[in-house]
Amino acid sequence: MSLFRRKSADLADPATEPVTPAEEDARPRGYTPGKGRQTPKRPATGRRPAGATKPLTKEEAKALRRERRAEAAAEFRREGGPRDRGPERVLARNVVDSRRTVGTWFFGGALVVLIGSNQMMPEAIRLASNLLWGALAVGVVIDSVLISRKIKKLVMARFPQTTQRMGSLYLYAIMRAITFRKLRTPEPRVAIGDQV
Repeated sequence: MSLFRRKSADLADPATEPVTPAEEDARPRGYTPGKGRQTPKRPATGRRPAGATKPLTKEEAKALRRERRAEAAAEFRREGGPRDRGPERVLARNVVDSRRTVGTWFFGGALVVLIGSNQMMPEAIRLASNLLWGALAVGVVIDSVLISRKIKKLVMARFPQTTQRMGSLYLYAIMRAITFRKLRTPEPRVAIGDQV
């Protein structure tokens, strides 16, 4: 008895029927015999959902893109991006949004300084614009230090096990403080004067 030989019963496939030589000649050259069972249907779980088969016109596609862009912009304005996530960032935003900051006047003052420091202006206006520039710079620095100290105090009190780097949190709050309130993203959730 050989270990590697098949039994004669294994060689005969019950699904195939013996073919006579006359039937073999009647078949076309590339004929493949059937496998004796039906091909199973593909499962529907991995398929894409059936959508509208009618292609969109240019105007409809443009309107759909515009609508999706508006929805994404509104969501970003409401929720912010990846850099705005985390309870420490929410706290920093609330600290900045609950107070009036010198930084919000910084860009408006910079425009006045730019116009006032023109060589065509009288000497008194140029001197006043330079003094205004210095006052704005000192005000932003003092305001940034006060915001940073308040954020550090609140974060250490509420999140003692935080892994957030304090320097990046300060910079995040300072950049928000010099942005106009209506342009801040995410939108302010606290009113000026609210307790944080």
